[in-house]
Amino acid sequence: MLGVSLFFIGAVLIVNGMGLAGRIEPRDAAPFNLLVGGLALFVNLLGLYRADGGSGYFTAAGGLLFAFTYLYAAAVQWYGLKGVAMGWYCGFVAVSALMFAAMETDMRMIVMWLLWSSLWLFFFIVQGLGRTLRFLPVYTVFTGIASCWIPGALMLLGRW
Repeated sequence: MLGVSLFFIGAVLIVNGMGLAGRIEPRDAAPFNLLVGGLALFVNLLGLYRADGGSGYFTAAGGLLFAFTYLYAAAVQWYGLKGVAMGWYCGFVAVSALMFAAMETDMRMIVMWLLWSSLWLFFFIVQGLGRTLRFLPVYTVFTGIASCWIPGALMLLGRW
């Protein structure tokens, strides 16, 4: 299930990066954020249901960080919100992602969690603190491709 989630999260990060670059209207990206957030919510609620202990709950909690990010992004985009509260949520997630990286044993997953943490940190800086980071659109697309789309595709192809 992780491969499916990552595959679509990579796509939504590319779309959101294009939105940050001004190539897509925010309201046009909102439905895709809603769909990907809903997929991540479904997959991770299923993971919670199937969990038989702490590690299963921990894994689902990590996935729910993504689900709530994209569901929140959809609301911000659809309603034209400023996204300050989302920025602060991203700050929480950036720190939490460091914990997930620290708990990993697979170096590939550690790198992925660190990339995600840095992206959430940059969104905290932009949305929560109101700063400008010119590289954020390109970094969002890069992170989507390098840490989600390619790993997700490799997982789906059984080559991970």
